[in-house]
Amino acid sequence: MNFPLDISAGELFELIRPAMLFVAVLLSSWVFFDARKRRFGDALSLAWSLGTFLLAPVVLPLYLAVLLLRQCKRHSAVASRVRFPLAIPLVYLIALLAFLCLYLLQDSNSADVHLARATQAKLAGNRETVLAEYRKALTLEDDPHTHKLLANELSEAGYWTEALAEFRLAERGGEPDPLVTLRIANLLEMMGYVNQATLEYQKFLSSALCLKTRDDPRCLAVANRVEAGSP
Repeated sequence: MNFPLDISAGELFELIRPAMLFVAVLLSSWVFFDARKRRFGDALSLAWSLGTFLLAPVVLPLYLAVLLLRQCKRHSAVASRVRFPLAIPLVYLIALLAFLCLYLLQDSNSADVHLARATQAKLAGNRETVLAEYRKALTLEDDPHTHKLLANELSEAGYWTEALAEFRLAERGGEPDPLVTLRIANLLEMMGYVNQATLEYQKFLSSALCLKTRDDPRCLAVANRVEAGSP
């Protein structure tokens, strides 16, 4: 499905998610106010309102169904008997809004968000943005898998020296993908480091991938190259 202005589905969701959360805050605050007016008690009113905030599509219909079953009196008949009918719900609303702002501020700068943006940029074919988002994610979380993803993009872009460094970091960090070793060997070969490439090819042949599946075409190709003495 295409969206106007070349906005992807993922980007559209990121744009509307704050609005959806804000609506959840308003619905939750209304439930808290309404439940207190109908004399559910502060504790039960708070439970209904928090449930609405966390899972509005489920909890809000249940709350409305409970109102119908109870055959509650009109709001005007009970509002005068509730202490602070507006003050407490207003404090609740302000607290929820403050929590939402802090959450969105923190979430907007998390490693996962940068990885998601990198994925969206990759689908859009914007490699420079992909590289930038992976680097931002790594400043927040030094993850070997992210190092590998960044290395793949750098390698495809022709930044072989940087790609080699990132693959090394992924390997040292414990990235389980055995193909990291193969990609290191390929880069070394393309950069002219034949002897180092040979060592990496031999290391790849000793990996679990080649030991368990000797008929893997990648393992067979590397084995033939090593045996020929010209990786």
